[in-house]
Amino acid sequence: MEEKIRFAAGNISRKRERVALYAKSGTDGQTTENQLHELRKIADQKGWQIAREFVDQSTSLSKGRGQGPAFDEMFNGVKRGDFDLIMVWNVDRLGRSLRQLISFLDELHSKNIDLFINKQGVDTTTPAGKMLFQMLDVFAGFERSMIQERVKKGLKEAKNRGQRLGRPRVPFAVESKIRELRSTGKGIRRIATELRVGVSTVMRVIDKPL
Repeated sequence: MEEKIRFAAGNISRKRERVALYAKSGTDGQTTENQLHELRKIADQKGWQIAREFVDQSTSLSKGRGQGPAFDEMFNGVKRGDFDLIMVWNVDRLGRSLRQLISFLDELHSKNIDLFINKQGVDTTTPAGKMLFQMLDVFAGFERSMIQERVKKGLKEAKNRGQRLGRPRVPFAVESKIRELRSTGKGIRRIATELRVGVSTVMRVIDKPL
């Protein structure tokens, strides 16, 4: 029994050994240095060890994407499983759309990486915080509903203009590979990158009944 307790304690410790901080300039008056300063204090209070810090200034952001080179570098580290925990000041630093946020959370969840968001009080290292990951399906369902409504509206308008409707079918080989990769626990965005298809294509295949 004592050995099991020591083993569990070791797991808890390791989950905080590789912490990455991400800061991005925004319109809320919080400079990147202020964000990092606050996150460093929290990490120190909790005994978390900071491994990397990633910073995107407004001048480094890609137009229209809302992300930047530092975020891309951090996200690549997430996909490699380089970190145990990601810390950010505000949820809006992780993406401008619900889809971007879901994609990022999905990748974290698939890699068993925790997330701390200071302003929203999210901490998935706690039992209550882990409910965020359990809500992923709810968020994904909400996003799909919005997409379906937009698609229906677009199809109706196209039909009224006399345009031919319908979209190309996903090849069977691609569909099979998507399901295979998903069964191994890989995130939606990573599957899309590996197979060079759109995120919406991956989501469409996953949602399709077998």
